[in-house]
Amino acid sequence: MNQIFKSRYSILLGFIAYFILFSFIIRSILFVSAAQKAEFTFLEVIRFYFVGLFFDLGTGLILSAFYALYLLIIPNRFYHKRWNRMICLSSFFIFLIITLFSFFAELTFWQEFESRFNFIAVDYLIYTYEVIHNINESYPLPLLIGGMLLIAIGVTYVFHKLKIFNTSFTSQTRFKTRLVYSSLIIIPAILFSLIVKNSWAEQGNNRYTNELSKSGIYSFFAAFKNNELNYHDFYSLIGNKDAFTLVKKELTESNTTFKNDSLSILRNIKGTDSVYKPNVIMITVESLSADFLAHYGNTQHITPRLDTFANNSVFFSNMYATGTRTVRGMEALTLGIPPTPGSSIVRRMDNEHLFTVGHVFKEKGYVNTFFYGGDGYFDNMNHFFGNNGYNIVDRGRKLLNENYDGTRMLIPDNDVTFENAWGICDGDIFNVVIKDADQKYKKGQLFNNFIMTTSNHRPYTFPNNKIDMASGTREGAVKYTDYAIGQFIDQIKNKPWFKNTVIIIVADHCASSAGKNEIDISKYQIPCMILNLKNTEKMNISKMTSQIDLFPTLWSLLGWDYTSEFYGKNVLDKKYESRVFLGTYQKLVYMKGDSLVILSPQRKVDTYLYNKAKNEQKPFVLPKAIINQGIANYQTAFDLFKDGKLRY
Repeated sequence: MNQIFKSRYSILLGFIAYFILFSFIIRSILFVSAAQKAEFTFLEVIRFYFVGLFFDLGTGLILSAFYALYLLIIPNRFYHKRWNRMICLSSFFIFLIITLFSFFAELTFWQEFESRFNFIAVDYLIYTYEVIHNINESYPLPLLIGGMLLIAIGVTYVFHKLKIFNTSFTSQTRFKTRLVYSSLIIIPAILFSLIVKNSWAEQGNNRYTNELSKSGIYSFFAAFKNNELNYHDFYSLIGNKDAFTLVKKELTESNTTFKNDSLSILRNIKGTDSVYKPNVIMITVESLSADFLAHYGNTQHITPRLDTFANNSVFFSNMYATGTRTVRGMEALTLGIPPTPGSSIVRRMDNEHLFTVGHVFKEKGYVNTFFYGGDGYFDNMNHFFGNNGYNIVDRGRKLLNENYDGTRMLIPDNDVTFENAWGICDGDIFNVVIKDADQKYKKGQLFNNFIMTTSNHRPYTFPNNKIDMASGTREGAVKYTDYAIGQFIDQIKNKPWFKNTVIIIVADHCASSAGKNEIDISKYQIPCMILNLKNTEKMNISKMTSQIDLFPTLWSLLGWDYTSEFYGKNVLDKKYESRVFLGTYQKLVYMKGDSLVILSPQRKVDTYLYNKAKNEQKPFVLPKAIINQGIANYQTAFDLFKDGKLRY
């Protein structure tokens, strides 16, 4: 076996050794970071290092497989040529840079999501403009690139001193020997890529241990390959008719009449005799966790305006987001649907002309507009909103050749005072909204606005001299967003259209979804409030509610009749029973009271009791009825979208 180290394969073996060593270092750094937030037993540490070694070795073999094939087929008389040395050394150095960049990216990704690469990393690879600028504004990019180059040069120098290059380029390795050596690399690499699943690392209840067991690069390609999951192929099922029966029973309210279709949730909602039609402005705040507000115990005083608004509004103090990304929040707030497995519907194919919140408003005579301070091409937002009854106002660099149901307007440079990689500051987008509202008021148009903010997103930069905190920190960004919302409401109070305008403030998701549990319920709690609602006293709705319940509750307060195909409910109805839907890309959560059901691929069902006060979830055998209710909601939601039944 020692002969392989003295053959032309010495560079390949050296690269695998380098990859395993640096993977060990990265895993150790991530372990130190995770140890500050979670406890690890000795056996868990041993497990994630040994399982991690297995994944690192497999990934190293995959990365080396093409070079092993090259070493097999190139004859000795060519392998010793100068041009071959240049090809091999250049390829070696390029692979060093690629893997070093991957290691750095793992560290930054963990800092943001406390996870190995997943679907989010795949998404970010597509949107290079925003990501590159975000990295450039968040980190000293020239120093980082220089550092990676120095490390790559250092590794190359070590290989030179160990005479690895010289050994490889002077060896006389016969074809039969090469066939054996290459087979030892290529065959295991193929088997590893075809057989080994990333989920093999997820064997315990400690989420950090599972993530540390993985290899970043392998996790990335596993996420790329599994971007969408078919519910029927991977999750627990019940009969279709039974599923819809259970969902209809859960959705039945005192004013509900279902259509005569056993495989549908289409229904009529009866309003009151007193109908109110105000303008609606929904401010969807980027990454606004509930625990940023003083109402939830925060003592940093970073949301003084939001805390005041919460105390003088219809305040949903126990609301939960459906997911961990902006597009999940958009999905919940427009489609009123549980998070189906894979990417958000906002980002999927065939997501046009769906039954949305905007459709209900349009039926009532409203003009719907989506406002975004960045480029709405990102995350397919423009396509989704533009083909589901909304006009678009965004900061795109150019008008794309895509036709929308509505119109698209670019935010001009003279309306921008501050901009970073993700878009214009919140103050600027609010000024754009005010101008638009003034124009619509003059035309006598009712408007429903969906505003997506960006300032509370890394790199957390915002205009100077607005607040007493430094730009570039999460807390500063939260306080600036709070300031901008306060200024916006102060400005519009003097507008003639304000007295007939309802303001909604709600988060898209929390600032962080990672915690000690696989699904950390506390990391999904968000604030939500409705301001300036005429003839409605301020109230604190402490019932557990979901993002998808927001508009059905608002429409009830407005007294509206409407047709619904939403999973959201009026939380003020006497028949309302608290339940929420949470999800990652693969884990689907149904929680009713303290009963927690988690659905996973391979038709896995885990059940727990959730103690909110202690933020603990303990395994517990729940009644079959609750499990089936969770399955029914996700199964029917998946079917309705895939079968095209969510179209109006």
